[in-house]
Amino acid sequence: MNRLLSIRPLPGAVLAALACAALGPSPAAAQDGTVLTLGTVQARPAAERELSARSVFTSVDIIGGDLLQRQKVEHSWELLMNAPGVQVTQFKMGTDAGRFSFRGFNGEGRINAVKLLIDGIPSNDNAGGMPYLDAVFPLDISAMEIVRGTNDARYGLHAIAGDVNVVTRQGGKDGQLSITAGSFGTRDIQLAKGWERGAWSQNYFLGWRDADGERQHADATQRSFAGKWFYTDPDGRWRAGLTSRYYSNNALEAGYLSHAEVKANPRQSPDYARDDRSEREAVQTALHLDGHLGTDWRWNAKAYQNDYRNQRWVTFTEGGAQQERYNDETHRGLLLNATWRPDTRLAEFVLDAGVDAQWQDNIARRYRTVARERQATLRDWDFDLDTRGAYVQAVIRPLAALKIVPAYRVDRIHGSLLDAATGTRAPANDYGLIRQPKLSASYDLNATTVAYANWGRTFQIGSGDGAYRRQARDLAPSLNEGWETGIKWTPLHGLQTRLAYWEQRASDEVATILGVNGEIGANEVGNVGETLRRGWDAQLAWQASAQWRAWASYSRQKAIIEVPDPGAPRTRGRQIENVPNWLASAGVEYTPNADWTFSAWGNGQGDYFVERTNTLGRYGGHALLNLGASYRVDALNSVALQLKNATDRFYVYAWYDSGSSGYSPGDGRALYLSWTREL
Repeated sequence: MNRLLSIRPLPGAVLAALACAALGPSPAAAQDGTVLTLGTVQARPAAERELSARSVFTSVDIIGGDLLQRQKVEHSWELLMNAPGVQVTQFKMGTDAGRFSFRGFNGEGRINAVKLLIDGIPSNDNAGGMPYLDAVFPLDISAMEIVRGTNDARYGLHAIAGDVNVVTRQGGKDGQLSITAGSFGTRDIQLAKGWERGAWSQNYFLGWRDADGERQHADATQRSFAGKWFYTDPDGRWRAGLTSRYYSNNALEAGYLSHAEVKANPRQSPDYARDDRSEREAVQTALHLDGHLGTDWRWNAKAYQNDYRNQRWVTFTEGGAQQERYNDETHRGLLLNATWRPDTRLAEFVLDAGVDAQWQDNIARRYRTVARERQATLRDWDFDLDTRGAYVQAVIRPLAALKIVPAYRVDRIHGSLLDAATGTRAPANDYGLIRQPKLSASYDLNATTVAYANWGRTFQIGSGDGAYRRQARDLAPSLNEGWETGIKWTPLHGLQTRLAYWEQRASDEVATILGVNGEIGANEVGNVGETLRRGWDAQLAWQASAQWRAWASYSRQKAIIEVPDPGAPRTRGRQIENVPNWLASAGVEYTPNADWTFSAWGNGQGDYFVERTNTLGRYGGHALLNLGASYRVDALNSVALQLKNATDRFYVYAWYDSGSSGYSPGDGRALYLSWTREL
């Protein structure tokens, strides 16, 4: 295994090999490209004008709504446990309950490396976190599109390792009502309904989830409402729509335990956390307009506003003081895209280009508190961050078997920060024009096999005050260059397999200093150094028959500090914290007849180091099994049972920062009963 991880072929050589392969004979293969699909994906509305991820990029996974909608989860980021190569980090602390990551990046919040989109709308906060994902309940999701790697030119900021687009229900005349009750005082109601009449379509969603939590002092109440209203020109030339989503969460925080406490009684809440709690509110509103000009041109435009407010009172350790952490962010943005499909002698030629801009107005404040009463100001920042980006890419098929996608993206960052506590102002670092070339290629070796490779550059800047010139000179962005080569094989009808090797290097990686004890200095971003992430992924999805479906994935990964920060020489050659060396997921589903469905699925990961010198031990490894059964009572009603963590496996999330550490246990065995009615 280690020998495989040490292989480092040149990306240019890989792409050249694919180009040379085109010179040899190749049958006209009918492949679904290199995408791997898990579950059933509903067709997009005919009026969608943009290129889909599956038609462009070489490392794409799509999870269908039929697998996502039936899952019983506390937060929607848990749905990514089914996704190949994805690490899900579970804090289980109030509104900041967890997040996901991939390609050797962790979900700690030090580096948020995944661009999140909801129906194509950028949905990260300033630091790259994903608070808007909680607003999308499972019953409202029709698919998740995951693009891993550095070759997607559509997005700039936060797309360090790739992007995930959550596609919600749109159109149709169907609907569902789902009511769930189960362990830990869980009560969950979700209602999704669509209407179509002539040129108009409407979709609504209502969600309410209340749970006591398995641990003491872990109660939470979540509410979500969403609406979509679209009008399509009767001649099909254009479409316009308005979407809106509201979410709130009021939660208590159980608090982190010491290692001795979590082993003795993982369900307890330490006394010092008795006054800890958090409140979150998120609102997304967007205008959509798309259409076509003649037969060759397609265009779309989106304008949006994201509003995010989070107020958290938290005490990380017994010896630490309580803090109030307050964030208030408003992000406004615009995305414009045009696609040209001219008639050529090539098997296919598409030119795709777009521009985007985002204007952020952010407030970040921290206070030292006692029983949620403010005692002293630790931070008072008022800052804006403006981004401008543009890209162009082409899909070129000189032969039916060969697809080449060259792309180029540029980004520019502006902004300023006011530190009200000190009265100082700072402009954003002059990062200059951030250039990001990219290249993807795939070749159908035969009717069942596709070889592919990609290379690309992404970038990272500091979050919070780390993006501003608080030092004597401007900082350059950290450039990430990554490549991947792989093969997709479809030996049987319904069986898809994919094997890939990848690497990603960062020129000067930075990470947020979380500062759990509250005494944060002027700059909250620290240098990590030059880093290398590499690994391989093996995936399988098999629809064996109408009765049987199975999937499995295994990923091996390693994140190494090659050239450390001069102030941390002991981290040279060490692994980056909270990155397990392996990730796995698998599942099987059996439907013996039209009424019954039985399923088993699970996920696991290896242990990880908790700090960069790798001297304080490894934690976090686990393998979890879930079981499910559903019965269709009649044409409209069905019931289902789900047993999560069926073996009652004990596992923890562990962190270390600034000389302190903490542990949060995962949920034990839990049983959920659901009733669903078709509307």
